Amino acid sequence: MPLLNSATKLVTKPLPKVISPRGHAIFDYIIVGSFLAGAGWFWPRNKRAAAAAAICAAAELGLTLLTDYPSRVESIIDLNTHCDIDLGLAAMSAAMPEFMDFAGEKEKTFFLAQGVLVTAVSQLTRIDMKRTYGRKKSPARAA
Repeated sequence: MPLLNSATKLVTKPLPKVISPRGHAIFDYIIVGSFLAGAGWFWPRNKRAAAAAAICAAAELGLTLLTDYPSRVESIIDLNTHCDIDLGLAAMSAAMPEFMDFAGEKEKTFFLAQGVLVTAVSQLTRIDMKRTYGRKKSPARAA
């Protein structure tokens, strides 16, 4: 995990969990939107950074769509697992400049900031382990 993400995790770990599951979902869509905006912004001058931003947006959107949020009817991933995967996506975001070979360019800052943001949101999210938001109990379990 990149150094900034690790430092963010260390700083936010003792803080109170102030982001609700619904708030986390909103942050996820904001993060996806910012990656897409970054892809559009970078496209005219740095195709590699634009592609990296699009890849990160797709990964975050896919994870968000599979997650069990309060208003979801069906989902595959619980919020606790989502937050664990978010840490991996934050590391992926911060590593994209090296992976896509634009580490020496100013676009690197965007990916580092996004990694820090994803880490902070993940660490500050309140996870209610007793609640399953959109999951329906099967008839066999209900009896």
